[in-house]
Amino acid sequence: MRNESVDAGDLARRLEALSRFLRVVDPYLPDGRLVTAHTLVERAGNRLSLSLDHTVVALAGSTGSGKSSLFNALARFKLSQVGVRRPTTGTAHAVVWGPLEPASRLLDWVGVLPRQRFVRESALDGDDEAALRGLVLLDLPDFDSVEQAHQLEVDRLLGLVDQIVWVVDPQKYGDRILHQAYLSQFSTHSGVTIVVLNQADRLSPGDTELVLADLTRLLEEDGLTGAPVIATSAKQPGMLAELRTALEGTVANRQAALRRLAADLDAVGEELGAVIGPPAAEDEVDRATVKQLCDSLAASAGVPGVADATAGAYRHRAAAATGWPLVRGLRRLRPDPLRRLHLAEPVKTDSVSTDVVPRTSVPEADAAQKSAVGLTVRAVAERAAAPLPEVWAPALATAARSRAADLPDALDRAVAQTDLGMERPPRWWRAVGVVQWILLAVAAVGLGWLIAGYALSALGLPDIDVEVGTVPLATLLLLAGLLGGLLLWLLLKPVIEAGARRAKRRAETRLRASITEVGRGHVVAPVREVLNAYAQAREALGVVRSE
Repeated sequence: MRNESVDAGDLARRLEALSRFLRVVDPYLPDGRLVTAHTLVERAGNRLSLSLDHTVVALAGSTGSGKSSLFNALARFKLSQVGVRRPTTGTAHAVVWGPLEPASRLLDWVGVLPRQRFVRESALDGDDEAALRGLVLLDLPDFDSVEQAHQLEVDRLLGLVDQIVWVVDPQKYGDRILHQAYLSQFSTHSGVTIVVLNQADRLSPGDTELVLADLTRLLEEDGLTGAPVIATSAKQPGMLAELRTALEGTVANRQAALRRLAADLDAVGEELGAVIGPPAAEDEVDRATVKQLCDSLAASAGVPGVADATAGAYRHRAAAATGWPLVRGLRRLRPDPLRRLHLAEPVKTDSVSTDVVPRTSVPEADAAQKSAVGLTVRAVAERAAAPLPEVWAPALATAARSRAADLPDALDRAVAQTDLGMERPPRWWRAVGVVQWILLAVAAVGLGWLIAGYALSALGLPDIDVEVGTVPLATLLLLAGLLGGLLLWLLLKPVIEAGARRAKRRAETRLRASITEVGRGHVVAPVREVLNAYAQAREALGVVRSE
């Protein structure tokens, strides 16, 4: 990235994508995984709102590296105290090439105290300092200071500056703390990193080349391949020329701030890659688990019992409509199985109705059924989480359980609102009922005729008996009415039983459809919201990472 120009529009697009990513994932991922990203969004917004005509470069190094001496030599007058013992100072010094006022807001944001700010006014006069006009050079506290506050201040400032010049000395250039705690953490920032081997005047030219080669090797191991490695000495002005030239080039192209933010985006994108994996297989949730979820919810809602009650209600109502009229009244004394469950008729409500739906009398789910529902709800979350990074599993589990407390009422409401297909009796019931009444009327005529014949005989009056063959017509009518009604009922029993089975299957199908909608709305839909957020986050992260 060192020689590549960063397009401001592309950088803004990546930052907006990171903001979108955070908005999407904030409700679902732990805050600790997103701190760096949130910090970058806030810092980038602040930095881009400040002067891009100024470039903030920090000199960072350990105690004894000659960092403050190098700072004074670059400024060409003594500004920063050169310490002879640890610690020296916990505050940064700054020198601005050019007028101080345009850079004041930038220094306020960086956090350099006003008394620690200095100005190279000669940069306005056309001398050799003019090439550094717009440079804001900081001398940071020692990163290995025994004072923890100094270390924290260094870490804070390193997160804000546009470019970092790491100052090392021939004795401690391979220091483990420097490489592991700092340089390797800036592996994506080679474009805004310069490493200076200071105090090189103490080495012979041959030794200097060896040390520079070894330092370059260590930087490559840290991931900073391509970062310039420069030999300098604060005591010999001629050994500062290469570093000054590098700083002049940084100031001239005014890309350091953009490159730093782009590098930070690369680092954050790489870090966030751990929470975003392959695309989520949303359809698998429905295909593989909704049926299992529906089975457990149906059992919990009492669907088998309601289906049996529907079959019983069919038999009960069919017998009441097609049975022998004289015993129909007795059958009506027996409770209708659906009415006993308060399901005689479905409760009709529209999608926006706020009417209270009366509760049914379906038995409450037992402990085993409730446990089965809990297991299948967890299975939905686990199946959805399977292809995703592990960090998403808690969010999916929480989403799957988010409406679990509402499930019992929702299931009861679904059962109450389901049309079980029992509102309109079959038309043949009415026809059979009419036939039964006709047969009863025939039997009544025959019975009346017999009673009238006995009465006439008792009074000694002539008999009006009519015979069919050898059987009196009155007796034939009575027997035909009674036996016909009984025979018709016996013939209809298999038909009614088959109708009851169809009614049970129909009711179970409709109930399961209603229960499935409850499962989708209360369990699957919240899970799919998380999966949708994951998909949006994955798309946004692709923009952040310029994929």
